Amino acid sequence: MFMPSIFTENLFDNWFNFPRARDVRQRLYGKEAAHEMRTDVKEHEDRFELSIDLPGFRKEDIDVTLENGYLSICATKEDNNEEKSDEGKLIRRERFCGTMQRSFYVGDVLTEEDIGAKFENGVLELNIPKKEKRLPEKKTILIEG
Repeated sequence: MFMPSIFTENLFDNWFNFPRARDVRQRLYGKEAAHEMRTDVKEHEDRFELSIDLPGFRKEDIDVTLENGYLSICATKEDNNEEKSDEGKLIRRERFCGTMQRSFYVGDVLTEEDIGAKFENGVLELNIPKKEKRLPEKKTILIEG
């Protein structure tokens, strides 16, 4: 049966199997490649700035945690199928429902108070200061004798 293009990514996906950049990306990230957290990282003199795309999420859906030097971002969007209507049945769903998570190693000298976070227009912005690990002070032991 000939299916319209809304049922596949491309009308001819099932007929031709030519390697394309999109196919390579799907092999690397799986079928959920479109649902990864797209992140831009900018380096400044004193900090890093991360901009993470989270369209369709609310501030309450996002958790940012710092544990053992890893900054983790977890976003959860629940599917609400409780409302039923007679307006038609859903034949294709492209909106993401579920949980996605991403982690970045930021070092073990940062605390939660050091990191600034702002969520606006579907973009989570994180400011992560650059901190150098302090070396222990060199103490001289007096030798008697």
